[in-house]
Amino acid sequence: MTSQRVAIVTGGSRGIGRAIVRRLAADGYQVVVNFAGNQQEADAAVAEAGAENAIAVQADVADAGAVEALFATAVERFGGVDVVVNSAGRMDLAPLADFDLDVLDEQLRVNLRGTLVVSQQVIRALRDGGALINLSSSVVGLAIPPDQGIAGYVFTTGQPLALSDVARDARFGRAAAEQTGYVPRSVVAVPLVDDEGSIGVLEVLDKRGDGAFDLRDVELATVFARQATVAIRASRIERDTAALLRAVLVAVDGAAPADSAADPEGAALDALIAAEVARLDADGDDPLWAIADEIARLRTTDPGQLELVRDLLAVLVRRAERGRLGRARSADAEAR
Repeated sequence: MTSQRVAIVTGGSRGIGRAIVRRLAADGYQVVVNFAGNQQEADAAVAEAGAENAIAVQADVADAGAVEALFATAVERFGGVDVVVNSAGRMDLAPLADFDLDVLDEQLRVNLRGTLVVSQQVIRALRDGGALINLSSSVVGLAIPPDQGIAGYVFTTGQPLALSDVARDARFGRAAAEQTGYVPRSVVAVPLVDDEGSIGVLEVLDKRGDGAFDLRDVELATVFARQATVAIRASRIERDTAALLRAVLVAVDGAAPADSAADPEGAALDALIAAEVARLDADGDDPLWAIADEIARLRTTDPGQLELVRDLLAVLVRRAERGRLGRARSADAEAR
């Protein structure tokens, strides 16, 4: 039995679910990472969360017996369940005339039946004071030039914008909106700005009810935009740190980069890198983050300077090794 709170995250091996696993682990939860089929991704998610406080359990969320076994494993390992984040789901897209009905059946099975099955088990097994969070999300990939549309205007000017009737504004790109499957009537758009300038735009579409967006809505959207900017920046640093670690380890090993999907050694390398990045993430003030940030900036501005970066890192490593050796000798002398 443990005094720590315990969370199950369905669909926890990738995407939003995996990010939730990392955050729950950072907040002190013991986490059960549920996955449908990709064991390697699930193991990497566990490594990121910390193997001492996380396990991966395979289960089909639409299978009542499998979900019951998932909860039983959580109880057996950690003593109970306090939070369930149900983020498992699938989204298959195709033109209506071409949509495969078998795919539709499976999509409904996972998204609809799966939500019901998980919710039923939560009612039966959750400890007092617990919580169930059912998530639904969708993404449509659409590239828009940074100088077009409302988003382009906000991105280039850095100024927030609120429109009560987008159809009457010449900056509104109706064709792009139609490609996403949703055409709004009103919008608030605010820039995502860091110390290097605009990195994106946050849009809020169609305020609930008949009211128009007001200054208070713009202020709230701006607060969310700041938080999103911090998260994006942290994600980029984490990605570049992981890429740098992989490049260094591969170079030290002297082997060609391994494909983690096909090679067990590549999967082990990815798990090691994920664990180290997660360990660094536990201390946001670690100086290495500042180094990684500067390297990320240099890579985007002048890739030709990578040799200089490599030389600088080599100097830092040698200096750290000398310092560590000196401390060890001092400790040995004091012991004598």
